[in-house]
Amino acid sequence: MKRLDIAIAGCGVAGLSVATLLRQMGANVVIFDKLETPQPLGSGIILQPVGLHVLDLIGAGTAIRELGAPIMRLFGKAAPNQNVVLDVRYADRGRNAPCGLGVHRGALFQVLYEAALASGAEIESGREVVDVRDRRLVFADGSVGAAFDLIVDALGMRSPLAGAPPKPLTFGALWASLDWTGPFDGAALEQRYRQARKMVGVMPIGRLKGKDRKQAAFFWSLKHTDRAAWASTPIEAWKDEVRALWPETEPLLAQIHTHDDLVFATYAHRTLADPVARDCVHVGDSWHCTSPQLGQGANMALLDALALARALETQSNLDAALGEYARLRLWHIRLYQTASWMFTPAYQSDSAAFAALRDWIMSPLSRTPPAPAVLAGLVAGEIGSPLRAMRRAR
Repeated sequence: MKRLDIAIAGCGVAGLSVATLLRQMGANVVIFDKLETPQPLGSGIILQPVGLHVLDLIGAGTAIRELGAPIMRLFGKAAPNQNVVLDVRYADRGRNAPCGLGVHRGALFQVLYEAALASGAEIESGREVVDVRDRRLVFADGSVGAAFDLIVDALGMRSPLAGAPPKPLTFGALWASLDWTGPFDGAALEQRYRQARKMVGVMPIGRLKGKDRKQAAFFWSLKHTDRAAWASTPIEAWKDEVRALWPETEPLLAQIHTHDDLVFATYAHRTLADPVARDCVHVGDSWHCTSPQLGQGANMALLDALALARALETQSNLDAALGEYARLRLWHIRLYQTASWMFTPAYQSDSAAFAALRDWIMSPLSRTPPAPAVLAGLVAGEIGSPLRAMRRAR
């Protein structure tokens, strides 16, 4: 295939990953982002083994491991009896199985941004993409860009290139990045629940580049319809609610002084029928978005980026490459979208029945072979063997 001119809309995990991988195969790449200074949004995420593999191929694996915090376990208890309802250990996949990595979104963005620049990708800031027309980007100021061989939509779940935005899920979450302190497991994502209506979590996310202080991601589930009431309630009243569920969070709560110290994140569940449409190809959340229960968002975006690069590298023409991209990813995406859809009501919903079923099933299930290995593989992103499919495609 000839050397391609490719435009990427969006300077997040998906866009930056695609840019670097496509530059490695010789394409000319320009990233367009609406912010004058591109930056990440959100607090912390877990990079799973499949995502870390892609980062190694990008050349950012070593840098992010130096900043992140290894995650060996996902662990949760339900009030009032402190029954264990989540216990997933990466080691259950076998001896020397790789673990997850808790990272600050800012750290991940920085290493990917530097990798994209080092690869030779161009970045045009302050260019808000609103449409695509004849392989040209249309910007919010009414201007129309030059024609490209391919346009990659990496604008996320609210992408105007992906049709109407999906309806948000009932529950979102309040997030904060705080200094790591307190009696928490430094190698685990820990959560506490009251039925499925309330959830508080703490996860080590390492540090930002150039900083020495380690941080924790702190999050609290909250319904969209309760957000206004929360914002109008004194912050101490909310802290009392968190303390009642998990008293040990006090050292973290002491770092939160106002409502503005927390960011509200929304989630949605959607998968486009076809990732190729309207003169562009979708990657990451613009193609498929879901709840954060399985922690796969960034990892799915990284896998999409690798699949698109592999397809463009191995196919003889653009149409064949885009068809191969969809084939490489569709089964894995459908599998994880289904799993996330099934898990979400058990951990974030108003259903007492789902919570009771979770409490009755998950504790014994997490200890009964082969369930521990299956659950660990699911969390690690390895069910469906997405990397093996891409190796076969080379």
